[in-house]
Parts: sequence; C-alpha cells; structure tokens
Amino acid sequence: MDRRSFITKAGFAGVGAVAASTLAAPAIAQGNQTWRMVTTWPKNFPGLGVGAQRLADRITAMSGGRLTIQLYAAGELVPPLQALDAVIDGSAEMSHGAAYYWQNKSTGLSFFTGVPYGMTSRELTAWVRHLGGQEIWDEIYDQFGVQGFLSGDTGTQAGGWFRNELTGVSDVQGLRFRTPGLGGQVWEKLGASVTNMAAGEIFQALQSGTLDAAEFVGPYNDLALGFHQIAKNYYFPSFIEPGLATECVVDKAKFQELPEDLQAIVRGACAAEYDNVAADFAANDPRALQTLVNDHGVQIRQFPDEILEAGANAAKEIMQGLLDSGDALTKKTAESFVSALNIVRQKTEGTDSLYIQAREKYFQI
Repeated sequence: MDRRSFITKAGFAGVGAVAASTLAAPAIAQGNQTWRMVTTWPKNFPGLGVGAQRLADRITAMSGGRLTIQLYAAGELVPPLQALDAVIDGSAEMSHGAAYYWQNKSTGLSFFTGVPYGMTSRELTAWVRHLGGQEIWDEIYDQFGVQGFLSGDTGTQAGGWFRNELTGVSDVQGLRFRTPGLGGQVWEKLGASVTNMAAGEIFQALQSGTLDAAEFVGPYNDLALGFHQIAKNYYFPSFIEPGLATECVVDKAKFQELPEDLQAIVRGACAAEYDNVAADFAANDPRALQTLVNDHGVQIRQFPDEILEAGANAAKEIMQGLLDSGDALTKKTAESFVSALNIVRQKTEGTDSLYIQAREKYFQI
C-alpha cells in the first residue's frame, strides 16, 4: 500500500481539529437510535480500523437498524487518545481503542490489553470470559460510568523497528522508543526513554529523529504506516505484548437503557469481531511480512537473550509492584491475572507449544 495515499485516506490532517463539543446529538426516531463510535485508529486502517468499522456495521445489521453505529476515525471528531474521554463526558456513546492507553486513569486497565511476558490472546480471552476478568474490568470501568468489551485480537505482536541492530542491553540506553502500557515501563527499566503516541504520529517522529525506534502492532499495520522507510531492523516477537486485545467501550447508563436484545447484540458483535480480527491478522501479517522483506529490504531479527532475560526480570519487578499495590482494585486485578495465567499457561506450554515444535520439526508440505 502506498503510504501517501494511505495517510490521505486516514485523514491525519484533521486530528484534533474538531472539538468534541461539536458532536451532533444522537438520532432517535421511531424507536431507532444512532450511536457515535469514536476510535483511536486512522480511517481504513488495516486490521484495527477496519475491524472497528466491521463492528459498527455488524451491530447495525444485526439490529436491523434499530441501533445504528456511526464510526468516526481518529481525529475526525476527537483526537485519538481522547476517545475514552468522549464516552465518559457523554460526547459519544462508544469508543474503540486499547485499554492500556488509559492506564493513567487506572493501572488495572493495562491488564486488559497486553502484559509483558503475560497471557497470549487465547489465554487472555479465557481469563476475561471464564475466569473472572470481565467482572473485574467492569468494576474498574464502573468508576467512570462506562463498560468495556473485548473487540479485537492482534495475536502476538512484533517487537518493533530499530534504526540500529541491538546486540545487548547497552544498546537500549537512552533509546527514544515509542511503546505504551506496562511494556513501556519494562523498556524504561532497560534504559530506554519511552513515549506513547497515536498511530498517525509515529512515522513523522521517526522521520524527524524524535524517535530512534517504535513498535505498534505488526507487519499488517506497520507496512501501511511506512516504518520500513526509516528503519530496517524489525524484531520478533514482542515480549511485552504477547496477545494484545482491543476494546469497545460503551456509555454504561445508555447501554443499560437498551432493550435486552440490543444489549445482547452489542455483546455478541464484539465477541464475534474479536475473533474475526484475529483471523484477519493471521491471514495478512505473513503476507505483509513477505512484502517488507522481499520488496523493501527489511531485516528480520530476534532480540538477544540478554535483552529477553533483562526484560523478563523487569516484568517480574513491575508485576510484583502491582501485586503489592496499595490500590485495592489494582491489587485485585493483578492477583486475578496471575492466578488465571498459572491456570491457562498449562495448556499453552504443555500442549500447544509442544505441537508447534513438532510440526515445525517434522511436517513440511
């Protein structure tokens, strides 16, 4: 995909140009409602932005138009990292983003996106759906009058783009790195200078030299964003985002006012699109990676063991701090996460990974 045409389609020039106060009131006619969904993603963004649009269209179709979801991409109505605030203050009924973007509101929210050396996406789904995670997530978001649902799954992400090859932890010292959430805290412990920024801002920061390195998601997204034009060292896999989930957040009071069948449609559509986004990435990440390597000279690399081990030690320190947190809800979230991780990893490590190793070793066709 040509980056310039993608940026034009994404409408980055409008980021922040229109204030949330200019949002029109939701339409209600003949029992039908129109809800506004603001997102953190550029318009037509592969995987994530397209997934948000599919979710909006799915809810509209499943409800027969009784609940029509009108999607606004990043910057069309509010800046990308103000999407949740738009729902909290009533400027929009829904948002689509990643829970760890809002960790300044509650540290516990980071657990519902991606945790360094934590759960894979399937493990995270098990925790949220069957091991008490959703109930704790609801408790956190109750403080802000909203409710979150899993809405997308990228799988294990790429580790990031680096101008220079990494030989050890010493190469991380002072590195200006775009990476969010608890993973950003891990890289800070390793010596990097970490910042978070929305997707549409990263390329310019790399190009100008404001950033030395950046990670976003993986090949499917990163090819569209053009990072390969600036940095050629692409590291796999991420150890800080082993199974990233996106979220759909709704105004809880307005959600509870919906008839029960419309509430079920919203829940079901989010669950379906969570799984569909995973399939989208599984199909398109490998093809995008081939393009990056074959057409753009990208070098695929793995993090040195020294960095992986240091990252694991940093992740343990951070997790222990959360387990010992003086904030009761953060502590409760961390304890639930760790308890669930120790259950679900038994299947992943004792069955799934052993099968993958055997297939890789013995079966080529």
